[in-house]
Amino acid sequence: MADRHNEGPPAVIPGGHRSGEFPELGCYGLAGHATDPYALLGEARTAEELGLGTLFLSERFNTKEAFTLAAAAGAVTTDLRICTAATNHNTRHPLVTAAGAVTLHRLTRGRYSLGLGRGFDALFDVIGLPRITSAQLRDAVDIYRRLWRGETVLGHDGPAGHYPLLQLDPAYDENIPVTLTAIGPATLRLAGQIADSVVLHTFFTDDTTARAVRTVRTAAEAAGRDPAALRIWSVLAVVDESQGELARLRKLVGRLGTYLQGYGDILVRVNGWDQQVLDDFRAHPLVTGAGGALDAVVSPETLAAVEELLPTEWLAASATGTAAHCAARIADQFRAGADGVVLHGNTPAELTPVLRVWREHRRNSGAAVPPSRFTEK
Repeated sequence: MADRHNEGPPAVIPGGHRSGEFPELGCYGLAGHATDPYALLGEARTAEELGLGTLFLSERFNTKEAFTLAAAAGAVTTDLRICTAATNHNTRHPLVTAAGAVTLHRLTRGRYSLGLGRGFDALFDVIGLPRITSAQLRDAVDIYRRLWRGETVLGHDGPAGHYPLLQLDPAYDENIPVTLTAIGPATLRLAGQIADSVVLHTFFTDDTTARAVRTVRTAAEAAGRDPAALRIWSVLAVVDESQGELARLRKLVGRLGTYLQGYGDILVRVNGWDQQVLDDFRAHPLVTGAGGALDAVVSPETLAAVEELLPTEWLAASATGTAAHCAARIADQFRAGADGVVLHGNTPAELTPVLRVWREHRRNSGAAVPPSRFTEK
């Protein structure tokens, strides 16, 4: 990945990056409904100091524009990997996305991964963008990779759009990892066919995680790829008891309730949960009268009442209670076949008690993935 026009250090540090103490663990920056992007600077530094391997960045059309956040996180860290998980290919022209990824790749000296997802059909309908299909994602990723290799794309007319001429720089030869976020089997299969990494979804049961891992790796093998080369991240909602009852209600009940409001059908379907319970939940006055996302707008008292509407086993697809129990739940993700675990819903500092116990759990059980799985290619 030589940078032929850059007289500074190479775009990727030879031999890969130091991985931190916990290369198999990640967290989200600005988790949830954050409104102050400046806080990310401290979070990124803390994540690196704690030894976490990867900082994931979700995108919202407010103060969480993905490329801006990734650049900020990359500028204040030296070893922490950074992944947009996720942005959408249809919100930017392919030249803008491809150039943004190259910029971040070189800014971070190879620590960046472009993470894409399907997004929300209802939102795209409202703002006038086409709904995302597997064919579009496949086509868009192929365009990006061709541009990163220095190719000129002439007269492209495919699922991702019609583009007479696309080119970045003929001298480019960049190997930028692509991450795909996935819930349903079609996207999981696509991820196995085209992605370098896969990020699953919060509140997957362990059985669902294991099934998703098999789907991804089977698809990779069928496509002639090395199934073991893909990194598959589970996403585990973590709220240990030190954070208190209000945090548990907001980060577990509120977050799961918000997912069920927005795209509960697919989450219920992949987990094998009861659709009627979801229908009843959505129709309940506590939910219909919330006036927005449950994790952002309702009171603690309402969240406690909402919890009564959710089956215990649905909320159990998480890590709660003592730090030791949370560490055991992290180990469960590896037993289900994941390569890494994103500890979701916390600032890095809030994860300190769980990381302390996980260090001992890992040492005693050998539960973690070998760090070599997480060195840069």
